Amino acid sequence: MPGQNYSTISEFILFGFSAFPHQMLPALFLLYLLMYLFTLLGNLFIMAAIWTEHRLHTPMYLFLCALSISEILFTVVITPRMLSDLLSTHRSITFIACANQLFFSFTFGYTHSFLLVVMGYDRYVAICRPLHYHVLMSIQGCARLVAWSWAGGSLIGMTLTIVIFHLTFCDSNVIHHFLCHVFSLLKLACGEGTAFVTIAVILVCVTPLIGCLVFIVLSYIFIVAAILRIPSTEGRHKTFSTCASHLTVVIVHYGFASLIYLKSRGLHSLYTDTLMSTTYTVFTPFLSPIIFSLRNKELKNAINKSFYRNICQKSF
Repeated sequence: MPGQNYSTISEFILFGFSAFPHQMLPALFLLYLLMYLFTLLGNLFIMAAIWTEHRLHTPMYLFLCALSISEILFTVVITPRMLSDLLSTHRSITFIACANQLFFSFTFGYTHSFLLVVMGYDRYVAICRPLHYHVLMSIQGCARLVAWSWAGGSLIGMTLTIVIFHLTFCDSNVIHHFLCHVFSLLKLACGEGTAFVTIAVILVCVTPLIGCLVFIVLSYIFIVAAILRIPSTEGRHKTFSTCASHLTVVIVHYGFASLIYLKSRGLHSLYTDTLMSTTYTVFTPFLSPIIFSLRNKELKNAINKSFYRNICQKSF
């Protein structure tokens, strides 16, 4: 019965923060606002540093710049709406706005995952196949990898959004989450074929993420094997340092995602589930620019130089 949901439900109620004590909401608002602003500024500083420093115009930093863009967009799609709901008593979202949020959060989220794979591939080629690096990582090749990452994220986002919003929502319009979350929406769906669609959506959501993780793990198996063949300790340390920030972000990214989606059901309240969900939607993007700037000496120096040139000198 495609299309019936349009006439049955015109808006959803985001119930995520309704379970929280009212006196706690302003503190959460301030905390998440500061983390949101830091995420935006941190990623903008990374992009500015890469743009202004010609020695950073390399494939690794091109991919990092694309990653920062996807992270900013993912955060912008989710966090401002969450912040407004923290201070509002009317936490409704229209059917179309919910569909848009789902599409863009999927698009930017999966693009982020694909770019992490591309960055892992870049490190694999640089360490394991250095003689072929400039051929495999040419400007055209890098542009294609970034374009395919965005195309893949957009395709998954469009597919899942179309499938979910052609279901019938007839029992309730209350989403037990602070955003239009795919599994919370599936719980509201009814009608024939809903169980099959739920299984298909889960497979479409999980398979690319597992595929990305497997590819990254395989890349690092070859990278570690190549590093262990380097005779000097200093050489091994210097080579591994080029991967440390990326590997740390991958661990944080998949670690928090696993914490949320692989946790046991029925042992947590809505209150706990909401706080755990913010670790992936707010805390992970917040950590990413910190990790890249602190664990990458070249980037840290470039950010300091850019900050001094653009901010400090203009103040005097």
